[in-house]
Amino acid sequence: MYFIASFIQVAEIEKKMEEAPDSAYEIGVVIGTYLPFVVLVVIAYTIYYYSKKRKDLE
Repeated sequence: MYFIASFIQVAEIEKKMEEAPDSAYEIGVVIGTYLPFVVLVVIAYTIYYYSKKRKDLE
C-alpha cells in the first residue's frame, strides 16, 4: 500500500517538474518535497538525544 502511495507521489512530482516554468520552480518543488522529512528526522534525533542524555543522568 505504501509503495503505491509513494509511486503516485513521485509521478506527481515528475509532472510538476515537466510543467515548471523555470528552474527556480523546480528547486522549490524539490525543497518542498524533502523539507518535511528533514524536519521530522531532526525532531526525532533531538528527542533521542535528550532522552539518552536524561537516561545517563539517572
